[in-house]
Amino acid sequence: MTNTRKTAVTTTEPENTATPATETSTPAFVGPPLRHGQEPEKVVFAHHLRIAGRDFRPGESARVSPDYARQLRSSGYLARGRA
Repeated sequence: MTNTRKTAVTTTEPENTATPATETSTPAFVGPPLRHGQEPEKVVFAHHLRIAGRDFRPGESARVSPDYARQLRSSGYLARGRA
């Protein structure tokens, strides 16, 4: 009997080590939209939180509206700022 099994030729491509667009130095804007004249606020999460289908771990940061930041801060989800 003759072996008729064909093997596929595989090429090795270098892995992409660049950071994804979601983990750049500038955090993404999440949460409710800004009102007219508001500027987004950069916040650091103190607890695991899921916003708009994206998970944020403790220590990660994002930009949110000031109203949403106030709501998250009063619920205890944001880390306290250093004075």
